[in-house]
Amino acid sequence: MKYTTAAVLMFVPIVAGASDFNGAQLGIAWGVPFVGVLLSIALGPLLVPSFWHQHFGKVTAGWVLAFIIPFLLHYGADVTIRLAAHTLLLEYVPFILVLLGLYTVAGGICVRGHLHGTPALNTALLAIGTFLASWMGTTGAAMLLIRPVIRANDNRKHQAHVIVFFIFLVANAGGALTPLGDPPLFLGFLKGVDFFWTTTHLFLPTLVLCGVLLAEFYVLDYYFYHHRGELRPKALDPTPDSAIRIEGAVNLIPLGVIIGAVLLSGFWHPNISWTVLGSEIELQNVVRDLLVVAAALVSLKFTPTAARAGNHFTWGPIIEVAKLFVGIFLTIIPVIAILRSGTDGVLAPLVRLVTDANGQPINAMYFWLSGGLSSFLDNAPTYLVFFNMAGGDPQILMTTTVTTLVAISAGSVFMGAMTYIGNAPNFMVKAIAEHRNIKMPSFFGYMVWSVAVLLPPFILLTVIFFQ
Repeated sequence: MKYTTAAVLMFVPIVAGASDFNGAQLGIAWGVPFVGVLLSIALGPLLVPSFWHQHFGKVTAGWVLAFIIPFLLHYGADVTIRLAAHTLLLEYVPFILVLLGLYTVAGGICVRGHLHGTPALNTALLAIGTFLASWMGTTGAAMLLIRPVIRANDNRKHQAHVIVFFIFLVANAGGALTPLGDPPLFLGFLKGVDFFWTTTHLFLPTLVLCGVLLAEFYVLDYYFYHHRGELRPKALDPTPDSAIRIEGAVNLIPLGVIIGAVLLSGFWHPNISWTVLGSEIELQNVVRDLLVVAAALVSLKFTPTAARAGNHFTWGPIIEVAKLFVGIFLTIIPVIAILRSGTDGVLAPLVRLVTDANGQPINAMYFWLSGGLSSFLDNAPTYLVFFNMAGGDPQILMTTTVTTLVAISAGSVFMGAMTYIGNAPNFMVKAIAEHRNIKMPSFFGYMVWSVAVLLPPFILLTVIFFQ
């Protein structure tokens, strides 16, 4: 049953002129605002740090207008409103609400006690976070553990490498084993991929990648700890010895509600929806969003003040992510449209790389292209593009062309770690670390780390699984 409330202007479907929009007709220039957002995020903090931190929202808004105004003049108000509403209502709002909910709830869980960042302890914390990421989401696991990891290393001179590997493992690679772990896999679940398909088929690639990264981290952290005059004088250690305990454990209940709400929206399909500005809003998604907001409000109400104080909780990081990602979500519209047009679009040469002369999928190229684009584009829509490019039939992809779906899934999840904007938790972790006065690498500085550390195991995965 579907309901359309035509009596209220806000709910009138905006469909006139929609057929005029075709990604195959778009030139490469339509991607300039999106590239502008990426370059601003990359270069702003490096070249004009004071200006950027004060005005990044305005800069992002400027790039959005650089896309919206020409698009409005070319395609008209109907198509522009319809596409913007679809992006904001169906993609950005649910995305940011789940992030907000997990950020709020996890920010109220404070792990206190004797946590001093030795190489063994840091490796154990990263391993725990990597495991949790598949079951409570990369965002949830990252928000739960980033502050304890920062506190554990607050008496060390070199901390940035710990946060970088935290992003690699907890905010990305660890989320590969269930649809709850990372948004691309959740979209696959909504398309019909079995819930535990990823658990069984991505287990070995995830084990290999995470095993290599944890080993690399231990060796590097051991070097810093023992050979670089790492520890500050004990008197300067901000974290005194005490028994380990969890403060704000009440937040485990709203955390469970958020996870359950996301899962519910995938299993429950009451076939009730409303049309808002041309976009179909389904009841299960409305319920999910309301439950997430309710969980966040309950967390704010019942979390002890000391727990948030112990986490140095502020709204700054989530506000920064919200402003930057609304720009990314809007300016990416024409880029995704071009990709979806396949061989008819301006990026046709890129699309042709994934199929051989006999029409068979080239799995290694699916892995690298889905991953390469996920490094800079939002990995959820990128996953959908390659999912559809591979046929879009979940039953065939889970059986006949199973390696292709593994390649798409692994590329989209794993390579989101290549840049700060490849996956939402990356930028949030960076923002939290910087709010705690940890000097993080610049956008390109981070890419030096990711290229040096991640590309060798990605090549290894290609040789073992995707030839």
